[in-house]
Amino acid sequence: MNDTMEKTVGQMVTEDYRTAQVFKAHKIDFCCKGNRTLQEVAEKKGLDLETLVQELGAIQNNTIGDQPDFKTWPLDLLIDYIEKKHHRYVEQQIPILKQYLNKLCHVHGNKHPELYGIFEHFSASAGELAKHMKKEELVLFPWIRKMVNATKDDTTLGDSKFGTVKNPIQMMMEEHDNEGERFRKIAALSSDYTPPPDACNTYRVAFSLLQEFEEDLHRHIHLENNILFPKAEILEKKVLDNLF
Repeated sequence: MNDTMEKTVGQMVTEDYRTAQVFKAHKIDFCCKGNRTLQEVAEKKGLDLETLVQELGAIQNNTIGDQPDFKTWPLDLLIDYIEKKHHRYVEQQIPILKQYLNKLCHVHGNKHPELYGIFEHFSASAGELAKHMKKEELVLFPWIRKMVNATKDDTTLGDSKFGTVKNPIQMMMEEHDNEGERFRKIAALSSDYTPPPDACNTYRVAFSLLQEFEEDLHRHIHLENNILFPKAEILEKKVLDNLF
């Protein structure tokens, strides 16, 4: 128990992603706000600490199986995975979800006006995520890859144009926070993606896809906030130390 109490929720998910299901069940943000300890989270949300520890222990005591250990991956490989798995997913799903939500507003909006708010928040998130991912793909990720190569080839980095890597990382994390907040509003408006009793199949599919999108976004942000970004800051220090 002491080991669990000393770790942040982000660290626990980093070590065993299955623990995320406990945090999701209790509406605990492990990606954008993963730097809090279990005790801090329990006090903030009025949860029973012992119950949380028991639920986490039950999961951690089971065999992990073939779950990827992302924290051991080289950073350039992790970036490739994020781009091909999560960035590509976001790009593919945004137009599909916008079409579904737009249709729901036209057909069911009068009876369920919360759909307009859901569509508005998702559309805003779609636009911001598109810009956010481009900044990562064109600025931050290439620089991290360059740092990885510098450690392999013992070469210099040159001018980053943004100073320390902490600067773009801080910007990306703030943008992650913004999208996390948007999806908390979407979840609240949709009653945690629960279709109303009169929902048609399109309604149910849309909410299911929307929930899947949020879950993918949580994992996406977790990989960056809790694994990629901290390791990139450590790598930058290592590269700079080798230059002097």
